[in-house]
Amino acid sequence: MTITHSSARKHDASLLKGTIATLTLAALGIVFGDLGTSPLYALQAAFQGPSGVAPVAQNVIGIVSLFLWSLILMVSIKYVLVLMQADNHGEGGLLALLALLIGDRNRPGKRSRRWIYLAMIGTAMLYGDGVITPAISVLSAVEGLEVATPAFTPYIVPITVVILIGLFAIQPLGSGKVGVVFGPILAMWFIVIFFLGLGSLVQTPAILAALNPLNALTFFQQNGFKGFLALGAVVLCLTGGEALYADMGHFGAYPIRLAWYCLALPALVANYLGQGALILRNPAAAARPFYTIVPDWALYPMVVLATLATVVAAQALISAVFSLTRQASQLGLSPRVLTRHTSSSSVGQIYLPALNWILMVGTIAIVLIFRTSDSLAAAFGLAVSTTMAITTIIFAAVARTRWSWSRLRVGIVAGVFMIADLAFVAANAMKFAEGGWLPFSIGVVTFIVTFAWFTGLRVLRESRSDSGLPIELLIESLVAAPPHRVHGTAVFMMAPGPSSPVALLHHLKHNQVLHERIVLLTILTEEVPRVKNEERLTVTEMPIGFTKTVARYGYMEAANVPKLLELAERQIACCLYDPMSTSFYLGKESLSAPFSGKLMMNLLLQLFIWLHKNELDSTTHFGIPPNRVVELGARLDLVPRVPTKP
Repeated sequence: MTITHSSARKHDASLLKGTIATLTLAALGIVFGDLGTSPLYALQAAFQGPSGVAPVAQNVIGIVSLFLWSLILMVSIKYVLVLMQADNHGEGGLLALLALLIGDRNRPGKRSRRWIYLAMIGTAMLYGDGVITPAISVLSAVEGLEVATPAFTPYIVPITVVILIGLFAIQPLGSGKVGVVFGPILAMWFIVIFFLGLGSLVQTPAILAALNPLNALTFFQQNGFKGFLALGAVVLCLTGGEALYADMGHFGAYPIRLAWYCLALPALVANYLGQGALILRNPAAAARPFYTIVPDWALYPMVVLATLATVVAAQALISAVFSLTRQASQLGLSPRVLTRHTSSSSVGQIYLPALNWILMVGTIAIVLIFRTSDSLAAAFGLAVSTTMAITTIIFAAVARTRWSWSRLRVGIVAGVFMIADLAFVAANAMKFAEGGWLPFSIGVVTFIVTFAWFTGLRVLRESRSDSGLPIELLIESLVAAPPHRVHGTAVFMMAPGPSSPVALLHHLKHNQVLHERIVLLTILTEEVPRVKNEERLTVTEMPIGFTKTVARYGYMEAANVPKLLELAERQIACCLYDPMSTSFYLGKESLSAPFSGKLMMNLLLQLFIWLHKNELDSTTHFGIPPNRVVELGARLDLVPRVPTKP
């Protein structure tokens, strides 16, 4: 059988189309769950509570116009069109953007540290979003039962809690086990809400006036300060924009853009227009506009579909929080945590047991405290808008320093985004007492932990460098006075820099022997998601059987020391790892922080010491066989270095 070049090209094109279609469908489920389910609660929040506006015709058209143009400006243009160009080797998100901006984070200057602190604040705020989103999404879906009959009202909260418990209970199975149905569920969801909105829209086409952005400006003129406060509800339609950017590495920019422009955006626009048309016909429907546009015969099936869609949205956010925590750990912004890989083929599918149960307890507690999606809507928004503003600031810095954009270009592009971001932040800050304190508090606690960890690591590196013996001098002394040599290989983990591992010095001091071959292993986390295999290792042979090995990993990867040693063997044609004769010597440092005269620094170091003591041990983190590990203790005082004046 002969295949012509033309038919081969057609075959390749069909395969490419099939791959793009698969990725686009998958992106619908993972990327757009949060954005896609916001019609359940977003528009009604604008007309509820003390800061809600009256559901009169001018207000309805103005609010819907704000929703539509916020989606266009903040999601379609800012995230999908502009920010997705700022990828770090295909990966997106705030930490990937930070990695593009800064240099060596192990020795950052004051300027770099400011960017790191800013990114830490934005990342911390995402955890507030991670706790609230599953609660408000599932709760708003189940509340549809109240529209069917008030008899379900006492059972809304218990049903929500049961669903959330089930959601967190299946996390150990991995998102890949149920991920195959995510895309079809969200695709069905978007199609259904599109036709629901369209059906309502054709009944009251006057709502199409919302497509004119001037009506959004008129809304502010007519409502004054109360119109400004309504932005606190408008931001709810943007939840998930940051996750959209962060999930870019899983699917690529093109499938995400295709899914957004071809299905997600048209469905959201049609549904918000349909809800607005309903309120124009019946202002009383503003209390629950989403379910009110559903025909009576379809109400129960719609509750089921909405619940499935919100579970998908919650699952996607939980997975994003897992991934974010792991990235922060690899970048040195948080302690190491136990991470289980739930897929042998996908490195992105991970499960963090401790974080999973913390999220579950926090989410259920929020449901029990707030009890309705309207109450939770007041708490939502501050964390999201703060993160969006910080992302814009760091993007502007990347565009200026890495892409060499002119100040005028940066000012125009980032300035427009920043005006909208700050307006959303200010409007949501007004809701602080109504519930905005919740995500803010979660963000503050998270930031304190990451700030203490980052500061403590810096002081720890400084303290080690002051007391270290250069490895070259150690080898020279061993050549001059050789110790007794024993069979086998000893592996010592070595920090970046010239200083000898403390564990090696203690081993020589107390045991007074040295193995035939000594491997000094340094593991570096680079500012890229993944490192190419050919750039993974640098192996340097040194005198008297010493081998210095530097391994590089991306912040999306996990190190495995035995596999690294096997890889290093191929470069020098020498046995470095034998499961029966290789020993791993790890330093077990006992840290203390003498009072330095600065109370805040001392408190941060005390928190760091507690975190350091309770973090995941190196044996598990680096995949080292536990029965081949020898731990040697040492005491180290953390003394902050006082900067010298020039």
